Amino acid sequence: MFSKSRINEPGQKPGETEKPKAPEAPMTTSKPSMDFSTPAAKGGKAQVSVLSADLTVVGNLRTTGDIQVEGTVEGDIRAHLLTVGETATIRGEIVADDIVVNGRVIGRVRGLKVRLTSTAKVEGDIIHKTIAIESGAHFEGSVQRQDDPLATGRQAGQTARGAAVTGEEP
Repeated sequence: MFSKSRINEPGQKPGETEKPKAPEAPMTTSKPSMDFSTPAAKGGKAQVSVLSADLTVVGNLRTTGDIQVEGTVEGDIRAHLLTVGETATIRGEIVADDIVVNGRVIGRVRGLKVRLTSTAKVEGDIIHKTIAIESGAHFEGSVQRQDDPLATGRQAGQTARGAAVTGEEP
């Protein structure tokens, strides 16, 4: 790819004969390998995407990884692990395997494991498989346990409400 110019080569004077050199190893070029698999897929620790306190996002967020929100999100969030920081406000539905709420959520919360810490403020329904609510958390809405809270929200909600009204088992 690159070659040396012998014109300005140090040590060689014009008119001198070139001394034989040891053969150089052939130069090989290879493309750099880029591995786009996540650390979790390799058995390592997954990285967390952080939305800082001075960031406002208008729109939906979707990832198979982990998100920590410290700012404001106006839209729905779907993730593996979602941590809502103390300074965060989320207006929309949040869906994740694990949800830890330290800040404010206005909208439905659906998760396998949901935890509201003492600084949490939630206005909306919580659909969960397991839940923990610390003393001091503010919560306004309904709590409903489901074996699969990550199923489509409208279908799950309609089934549960229909069963409650008619008294039938779902």
